[in-house]
Amino acid sequence: MNDYLIEFQGLLIALSLGLLIGLERGWSERGGDEGSRVAGIRTFGLISLLGALWQLQGGNAPAWLVAGPFVAFALVLTASTYLEIKQKGDYSITTAVAALITFVLGALAMSPHVKLAAATAVIVTILLGLKPVLHGALRKLEPVELAAILQLLLISCVMLPVLPDRAVDPWGAFNPYEVWWMVVAISAISFAGYFAIKLAGPSRGILLTGLFAGLVSSTAATLSMSRMARTQPAWQRLLAAGVIIASTTMFPRILLIVGLLQPALIKPLLWPLLLMSACGYATAWGLTRKTPEVQVSGRVELKNPFEFGMALRFGGLLAAIMVLTRLLKDTYGHIGVFLMAGISALSDVDAITLSLARLSPSHYSVDLASLAIVFAALVNTLVKGGLTIAIAGGAMARIVAATFIAMIALGLAVAWADGAISQPLIAL
Repeated sequence: MNDYLIEFQGLLIALSLGLLIGLERGWSERGGDEGSRVAGIRTFGLISLLGALWQLQGGNAPAWLVAGPFVAFALVLTASTYLEIKQKGDYSITTAVAALITFVLGALAMSPHVKLAAATAVIVTILLGLKPVLHGALRKLEPVELAAILQLLLISCVMLPVLPDRAVDPWGAFNPYEVWWMVVAISAISFAGYFAIKLAGPSRGILLTGLFAGLVSSTAATLSMSRMARTQPAWQRLLAAGVIIASTTMFPRILLIVGLLQPALIKPLLWPLLLMSACGYATAWGLTRKTPEVQVSGRVELKNPFEFGMALRFGGLLAAIMVLTRLLKDTYGHIGVFLMAGISALSDVDAITLSLARLSPSHYSVDLASLAIVFAALVNTLVKGGLTIAIAGGAMARIVAATFIAMIALGLAVAWADGAISQPLIAL
């Protein structure tokens, strides 16, 4: 009796999985006449039941005998699909492939892999239902973006696994696998930000663009918006808010990076970066509240976030910074680490953040690495403030400069008050 209940339960699960996939197929083809399609909701349920019964009766039969019903079903399905193509001129075989998958899922439902069958059925249904979204995205995808996606897959799925996961330099600072993993991570973050900007579009305005631009390059966003302010003086307050948002987003991005590589750094970094973020976002929100709504026709010009040459250069820069930081630490102590952090932050904070997160706490204490990362973030913020003053001027420069000074003062005060990271500064 117990065996019967278990088998009956498996058949019900198989039927449910088939009906789920059939529901999507029937809904997507609901405009057709009855009987004009190869399979609908009832047929998919029966197909899954057929696979379940096939699995139930297969037992320990020879492989060729077990494969017979599947081959027979595939032949019947092929003939039906051929007749439909001939009648309608529609060369899509999506429904036929989904039917074959449903047959296999029905069989899996009668095996110990029933949870895998259920999860796969849900994924297949979602994928089938995403046809309009996926096809729309493909139409919008530019050749350079497709090439970038393939290159990102190349460095993550092909190159990363073959790199040696050990230090190869005399100082024990350069691990090719870890360096390239960090290149992949930062490229993926930038890639996500790039497509967020693309999907949002210029009609969403400067503020949303500034938020996503902070995931790609807040320095590039600052340059672009500062240039825009020279030609659109009426937008200066709004553009100032955009620069502040883009620059402030750098702080959560730092927390994300160190959280992936060295969670121990989150605790000492959390309050300085969190409060600076709160200050920046609150100021930007206040600016938008007091600024009349304007129609923004400009957009932040950002290059494709991934190029193979860029990845190689970033990987080389990251490896050099890791080795130089270690050497400067050995030669000049704490001052050498801060010197390297300051120089790196003149253009970007990602490389020094990744380097310090990778080398802490084996080579640097968590306190020292945390303070150096905060120092790099503050230097980079000063650089972006200087760019705004030099390029934009006017009200935008005054607003951005005042906000950045407040953020830097707040960050330094919190960093000093936190005993865990104030000790390295006193030691200098």
